[in-house]
Amino acid sequence: MMKLRSLSMLLVAVGSISSCQTSQPQTVNPTSQAAPTSATTEVAARAAVAQHLQQQPNSALYQFDSARVTDVDTHWQVMVPRTDWAKRMPNAAAFEVDKQTGKVTTLMVK
Repeated sequence: MMKLRSLSMLLVAVGSISSCQTSQPQTVNPTSQAAPTSATTEVAARAAVAQHLQQQPNSALYQFDSARVTDVDTHWQVMVPRTDWAKRMPNAAAFEVDKQTGKVTTLMVK
């Protein structure tokens, strides 16, 4: 009888504890990133790289107004100078923009 009473008290305690905790669904705020579109022009390639750089934590280091764009077959190559790389070679970060998809890829610079 004592075990049954202890068990029932335990169940009541667990029930009251679980009723105090409200279960709220967790919502994840997806980042509203637009799907890349084609970058068939130099202007579109610059815009794609600018959007990519705005998402970087160190975006203030890039001198986007001095960017150089080169047409290379199926993609654009965009060189963007960095303020923290002044008086050093290379002094610019390189990005590749696919002409069909508009996808921006960071390139290694030697």
